[in-house]
Amino acid sequence: MQLSEYQWSGNPRGMHNEGSFSHFYPERITALQLGWYKLVCGGEEYAPQCQWLLQNNVTPIIRIYRAYPGAMPVDDDMRRQWDQYLAVGCKWFEFYNEPNLSDPEWPAGIWVHPQNIDEVIRPLCENWLVFAEYMVDRGAYPAFPALSESANESDSSVLWMDALLGYMRDNLYDRFMRVLNNGAWIATHPYTLNHFYQEEPGRPTVQRPYQSQNGTEGGWHFEYPYDPVTQSKSPGRTVFSPPYGDPNGITAMGIAFQQRLADWFGVGPLPVVGTEGGIYPIPVNGPEQPDRKYGAYDLNSHAEATVAMFNWIATNAPDWFLGSCMWKEDLYFNQNLPAIYRLREVPQIWRFGGPLIANRAPGPGPIQGEPTFHMVILAPGIEPAWFFETAQAYWNVFRPLVTTRWDFIEFIPYDHSLGATVIAPPEMAATMTEAIQIKYPNVLFDLLIVNSDRQGVADALNARVWSNRRFG
Repeated sequence: MQLSEYQWSGNPRGMHNEGSFSHFYPERITALQLGWYKLVCGGEEYAPQCQWLLQNNVTPIIRIYRAYPGAMPVDDDMRRQWDQYLAVGCKWFEFYNEPNLSDPEWPAGIWVHPQNIDEVIRPLCENWLVFAEYMVDRGAYPAFPALSESANESDSSVLWMDALLGYMRDNLYDRFMRVLNNGAWIATHPYTLNHFYQEEPGRPTVQRPYQSQNGTEGGWHFEYPYDPVTQSKSPGRTVFSPPYGDPNGITAMGIAFQQRLADWFGVGPLPVVGTEGGIYPIPVNGPEQPDRKYGAYDLNSHAEATVAMFNWIATNAPDWFLGSCMWKEDLYFNQNLPAIYRLREVPQIWRFGGPLIANRAPGPGPIQGEPTFHMVILAPGIEPAWFFETAQAYWNVFRPLVTTRWDFIEFIPYDHSLGATVIAPPEMAATMTEAIQIKYPNVLFDLLIVNSDRQGVADALNARVWSNRRFG
């Protein structure tokens, strides 16, 4: 896929929710002019809210939370929960979170290290591919797991990236390539520390004092470690610099992933979205200055820098960097940070000049409650006369449109939705799935397989009539 084929809001400004089963505040999302909203979910509890987000041109990112997941495999319960989000039009999904951290991501007793192939790297890669294939087969976008952006030996994000991608290259190349070419994206966690500054006009290496920074004026630098200050003090420094990398910048880990994907797989660029991050740590107890090469920042300059960061992403970041989600909603609102007021005041700049509505899915829109239309689609070889004879009770109760054509799904307007009951012999099931479910991801795809005796379909449809259940 090309970058332009991915469907999203076109607005780089994002926020991470408080956590699973937390209250949803739509007024905050609109007030802050968000284009991304990262949802950590306990299950399918946020599926209705995702409909609202999509209707308001906010792109949800879904991660279903499990305590101490380690390299857990995909299970049926998680598939069922993902399906609820897929059904309402969600496309951006994560599985695993910061696997380079032992706590709180791994059960006790495991050596969490990039050299632990058998217990860590292999199961992470193999189980992640099951998730990724599930998503691309449904027209959705699986994230390569976000790593904690660390430069320590045991949890170095660069060393972990190389271990994971190296295992894919050496053991799972063909499957991984299919995912890379069909919707994969890269999740990062770009916490900046104080690796940003606003230059004095015309003086790229001279940092404006934090007390006089202004988020709506020019001269901001967020390209660490490639900015003029770092390059003047450490010429040639990169995100790969020894001993264990230098990843704490807005686009640093995105650059590292793009380079490895190009060199090892010949693909890219892929979209990169920061699913946690921002100007961090938040200076609630006074000015922060983690790196002495850069100036400090307080709560007011944190607000200015946050506004400037999102507009820098819109105007200066590489095309593949689509935005970032601030960590996290309750920290900003419970502490009444100045940043929330500046974000309300300053209009967000669109990433590519305007909303990307043209990139939404073809055909009908997401389902809200019941589909607007219901059609029964008969695969080649299934005659309408047989259907009406076999399913007379079903048709009398539910009155679906019955057709052997599925190509006019394209012309159902986006403000309407569709449920499609597809009746097909076993040899046509994959073809019909690709023609309908994958091409039109907003359609509720309800497949019934016709075996040689055809009695199974009659029994299934009659059972639906008795239970007053239109779809399986």
